[in-house]
Formats: sequence, C-alpha cells, structure tokens
Amino acid sequence: MRHRKAHRLLNRTSKHRKSMFKNMVCALLREERIQTTLPKAKEIRPIVEKTITLGKRYHLEDSAAWRVHIRRLAIARLGDEEIANKLIDSVAVRFKDRAGGYCRIVKAGFRYGDCAPMAVICLLDSPAT
Repeated sequence: MRHRKAHRLLNRTSKHRKSMFKNMVCALLREERIQTTLPKAKEIRPIVEKTITLGKRYHLEDSAAWRVHIRRLAIARLGDEEIANKLIDSVAVRFKDRAGGYCRIVKAGFRYGDCAPMAVICLLDSPAT
C-alpha cells in the first residue's frame, strides 16, 4: 500500500534529493526553461510555485523588516543571492496578478539510451517560452 507517501524518492538520499531540487529550481529561475526527466519535473513544480509565491509576498508587505525577512528566506531557499534578487525583482513582478500555476510541463519524448520520459518545464509569460 502507498498510504501517506507523498513524494517520489527518485532513487536518491534525502540530502542529494534536496540539493538537486534546489539546483534545478535555481536553474529554472535563471534560464526560465529546463529539460529534465518527467518525474523530476513533476516533483519540482510545487517547489517552484511556493518559491515564486514567496517572492510575490515581498511586494505585498508594507514593513521593511518583513521585506528583509522575505529576502533572507528566498536566499536561504535558493542558496544564491543573485537568483533570489531575480526572483523578487523580475519574476515575482511578472506574476503579481496571477493566482498560481506559474510553470508548465510539456512532455518531450524519451531519452536516447535508457528511454526515460523527458519533459520541458518552463515559466509562463517568459521570453524563453
């Protein structure tokens, strides 16, 4: 039975999985489009959605202290200050009127060699789309 098992383990340890997801989210926010396997794309979509929503909260706060706190949370979540600044300054502003669903997953066939299902995950309303 698969009760209370929410996520895919992707045959990796928890540390490896968390760092891989962090790197993939940073790459998606930097490039606005990445190609990966379908299970990985399905796993990082909620992380990307929550990260963009965190960036949107930055523009809704009136207090400067909360803005500093949110910026620090974004840097801690992404591990890169440059990507966190891009998230807050451009990506979150682009999605300020959107209630959710910031990225799209498009199936891209199968990988040569091991026949793994591939997908392209990209941010909506981006020049790379």
